[in-house]
Amino acid sequence: MKINLTAKAAKFFTQSSQRKAAYSVLLVAYSVVIGCNEKKKEETHEKEKSQTEVSLTTSQYKTIGIETGFVEDRNLNKVIKANGYTTVPPQNSAEVSTLIGGTVKDIFVLEGTFVNKGKVLATIQNLEVIEMQEEYHSATANIEYLQLEYNRQKILSDENVNPRKTFQEVKAKLAAERARAQAAKNKLEALYVSTKGSTSLVPIVAPINGYVGKISIAKGAYAQTGVSLFEVVDNSQMHLDLNVYEKDLGSISVGQVIDFVLTNQSNKSIKGKIFGINKSFSNESKTVAVHAKIESADAKGLIPGMYVSANINIINATVPALPKDAVVRNADKYFVFVEEEKHQEKQTKNKENHEEEIHFKAIEVIPGTTDLGFTEVKFVDKIVPNAKIVTEGAFYLLSAMKGGGEHEH
Repeated sequence: MKINLTAKAAKFFTQSSQRKAAYSVLLVAYSVVIGCNEKKKEETHEKEKSQTEVSLTTSQYKTIGIETGFVEDRNLNKVIKANGYTTVPPQNSAEVSTLIGGTVKDIFVLEGTFVNKGKVLATIQNLEVIEMQEEYHSATANIEYLQLEYNRQKILSDENVNPRKTFQEVKAKLAAERARAQAAKNKLEALYVSTKGSTSLVPIVAPINGYVGKISIAKGAYAQTGVSLFEVVDNSQMHLDLNVYEKDLGSISVGQVIDFVLTNQSNKSIKGKIFGINKSFSNESKTVAVHAKIESADAKGLIPGMYVSANINIINATVPALPKDAVVRNADKYFVFVEEEKHQEKQTKNKENHEEEIHFKAIEVIPGTTDLGFTEVKFVDKIVPNAKIVTEGAFYLLSAMKGGGEHEH
């Protein structure tokens, strides 16, 4: 019995030792993994830090000529960018149609031809016009006869020779014929057809001065009522319709000057002036239409529907700004460099010459308008008050931060 207990005890202690050894191995492995993760985090942090920070020695700082300044509130001519297109007022554009259908007899103009108001663009043929003229002639002839009869019956009625009823009948017939003649005359005038003579041709005339646009008829075709046959556009009163977003509406008012270029012809800048602002949003783009007039001299060569890119000049807006050389571009983002304060824990020495190093950090900004050598800036993240920002030498710092590569402006 004693021997069996001793054997069991030995077996128990052997298993216990094995478990302890395995546990020790797990602890060592866990420590190695934790240490690697911590080291990897530190390396990642240092890498991220190196991508946004750069340092110079004191001698480099002086040689490059680094200068610093502070964000200032400046009165700049702020610019709001907007896109739109050229157009003309409704009264300067006409769709020419006919009040009576007919076969196209002649066309007298070509697309692009300038025409004056009243110019005959084409003629159509309709036999009903002859009937209108005959009705007018018949009515006018009856009026002449009834007028004489009216005068005679009035005298007889006044002398009580004929009954009053006869005079009233003649008077009524005269009024009816006058109305019939006036109706026929109105129809002919609306069709620009003369009341004299007899013709089946109806002229299609230009209602305004302007250039002939699209011609939608051909000789021998049937021209229907209410269908556009010609377009006539007067470009002398050209203006712009610009789409402005809600966030910019508070800065826009009537009378402000704009500069715009044609989207596909950006070699010439043209000026305009805002004369109207819509009071409702477009359902699709959620923008408000702003209307700007173009001077007649500048409107030459423009046609409706041209797309434009415009700058709306906002006079004397007070905005936070920096000298324009303080803002540098890296890829598709913009940055300024802030000189970090010399805290004790941040003071470092260059290992080669034991010089003190000065640290700078790149801070992302959104640039606005540039005027008088200053650029409006909006910081993506808050910065400390009165931060010292590099105003000269920012390009060098960007190049150094990128490892000496090329920089963009």
